[in-house]
Amino acid sequence: MSAKDFEILRQHMLVEISAGTFHVSDVIGKAALDERVMAAMGKVPRHEFVPVELQPYAYANIPLPIGFEKTISQPFIVALMTDLLDIGAEETVLEIGTGLGYQAAILAQLARKVPACPMRSNSSSSKRTATAR
Repeated sequence: MSAKDFEILRQHMLVEISAGTFHVSDVIGKAALDERVMAAMGKVPRHEFVPVELQPYAYANIPLPIGFEKTISQPFIVALMTDLLDIGAEETVLEIGTGLGYQAAILAQLARKVPACPMRSNSSSSKRTATAR
């Protein structure tokens, strides 16, 4: 897939996140997520954080298997969790259970610093985690 293909899929993902947010607005108390969160979701290339064979599905609003009986969370859940944190630009956020580093990369777009700690020493954390920002 080309960079243009991934960009189109990423934009579609943002539309799905917005629709999902509106759908649960009564539960979460708002009809839209913070603009900074949506910008981070639109900037971080999720396809680079999943196994190559799953890259065509990276922007689908579904969790994807990453090995070790773990998944990368679906984009809507990542966006919602991040929004609920209400992270300030000068804050430090500790990410525990880094997985492949996607959530840490999203957090790094919003916080001053994101130290990350994998849960398993044999999981293959993304090199991007430490340099996500």
